[in-house]
Amino acid sequence: MSEKTLTRMDLSEAIFREVGLSRNDSAQLVESVLNHMSDALVQGEQVKISSFGTFSVRDKAARVGRNPKTGEEVPINPRRVLTFRPSHLMKERVAAGNASTKG
Repeated sequence: MSEKTLTRMDLSEAIFREVGLSRNDSAQLVESVLNHMSDALVQGEQVKISSFGTFSVRDKAARVGRNPKTGEEVPINPRRVLTFRPSHLMKERVAAGNASTKG
């Protein structure tokens, strides 16, 4: 499997090439979309991108955990976590990609 990471720069470059916006406008567009998504998540809203998946924030309650090394019980504070649930289409697409790379 490839170790490549898709970055903001890669996204803005793809917009530049495929849509024809200037490099500066492409970078601003990527930033604007990511800021809108972040703001919505901070406010507790879901971000649903059709055929891709859903980002949401979940509140996790306080609980007692265990240190795996010592077995000692430790309190885990309540917290908010970001979750991503891929769409069925995305799951199928990734699975198909995995099948084609096995040799």
